[in-house]
Amino acid sequence: MMVMESIRKKFIQDAVIKSRIAEFLEKELENVWVAGVSIQKSPVETRIFIEMLDPKRLINRRSRMMQRLIMLLRNDFHIDNPKISIIEVKEPWLEPRIIAKRAARNIERGRRVKGVLYRLMRDVMGAGALGVEIVAVGKLGAKGSKARKVKVVSGFVPKAGDPARYVGLCNYSAVTKAGIIGINVRIAKKELLSMIKPDLVEENKVEESIVEETVAPQEVRKDEKEARAA
Repeated sequence: MMVMESIRKKFIQDAVIKSRIAEFLEKELENVWVAGVSIQKSPVETRIFIEMLDPKRLINRRSRMMQRLIMLLRNDFHIDNPKISIIEVKEPWLEPRIIAKRAARNIERGRRVKGVLYRLMRDVMGAGALGVEIVAVGKLGAKGSKARKVKVVSGFVPKAGDPARYVGLCNYSAVTKAGIIGINVRIAKKELLSMIKPDLVEENKVEESIVEETVAPQEVRKDEKEARAA
């Protein structure tokens, strides 16, 4: 019993450390469009895979940026032998984190939320997605305005059952003068078609939908909390 409890605690500790490392790297590389971070730990080394839009921006500065990251991983996270591998994102319009970042940056520049989400939805579907849903929640107007939610949907995005596990998801946040806006992106790739019946897709797919509504304060706080944790 004690052995099982020890294994469980070690498993939880490893998961927490991996989450902290991923969060740290995403913040450090905020300006180079990171799509995701994954970590594989072995007794010999800790290999870190960074998926990004333009690897040249990091690789060209290998002597400075890469060495700095390795030093911070050793000193702050006590990783003896970190190995960083850079993976280029081949389909950026199908990566939820990149889409969420694009939405956030455009909203922070003062562009209309509904227009930003709609254009991104069209771009994602144009890149070959099976479906996409993008939601923005918060004070979307001027400072002092009521909290609202804007949701754009196109195609088929399963939210329940086994297929939902294969839908890409990202929670992100945009910081504006009016406050924090939570952004939620779901993208279903066409590979899902091999797992579900075509009839199910046809029955549930949405051509294009834009929904705008006022939301309760507690829903805004929930979305802000999820966005900060992303």
